Amino acid sequence: MTGFQLMIPPFVACMVLVAMLSYLGLHVIAREVIFVDLSLAQMAALGGLSALLIHVEADSTWAYAFALLATAVGALLFAVTRTSHRESQRVPQEAFIEAIEKTLTGSILWVNFKPTIVKLAASYAVLGVFHYVLRHRFLTISFHPEEAERQGWKIRWWDFLFYLSFGVVITLAVPVAGVLMVFSFLVVPAVIAFLFTRDMRRLTYISWASGALASSLGLWVSYKADLPTGPLIVCMYGLLLVVAWAARKLSVA
Repeated sequence: MTGFQLMIPPFVACMVLVAMLSYLGLHVIAREVIFVDLSLAQMAALGGLSALLIHVEADSTWAYAFALLATAVGALLFAVTRTSHRESQRVPQEAFIEAIEKTLTGSILWVNFKPTIVKLAASYAVLGVFHYVLRHRFLTISFHPEEAERQGWKIRWWDFLFYLSFGVVITLAVPVAGVLMVFSFLVVPAVIAFLFTRDMRRLTYISWASGALASSLGLWVSYKADLPTGPLIVCMYGLLLVVAWAARKLSVA
């Protein structure tokens, strides 16, 4: 296998992750819960470690079940601690999130098409349909919470569904890319998009495009310079954010 062929699975994995995470990142920025993925990742890790303690085999179906159960608990906590739009001006929900320790950057360079990428893509396709069907509710609650409150929606219930689906996305992503890369995929493209627009369609397009560009640049430089893939991808996300910020400043000067 040539070096170029070795980079194909990581590239496909990055594109799958970007497609889902960069969109969810728009909700994360709008809801002001920047570290939610880190918290849910830690809940998933807690579930996985609990499974190991009772001698459940790692990477088995039962191990994933334990991780998802713990993530569901975390999703419930996020839902019940949500503050109203008026209260959020005084006490943001992120104040309830504890500090998260740094974790590894994952092993995306060694990811395989079968079963990892196939399972990831299939799961994200189902979750993508779920978010598309419920997009009106989720987008309204994220971007116009006052409207959701006015209409009398059961916001905590919808929050639970959102965070539960979000937790599944994170649970599947972290073993592939690691928490640091997942955080970059989730937050940086969304921040870049919000620098230039507030239109939802344009936000989505810019987020997807910037995530794909940063991932591709990281993989290409890693291949050419023979440098660690994960950290370099994270660096490219940081570099692209700086470039986008500078471009925004110049455009309004």
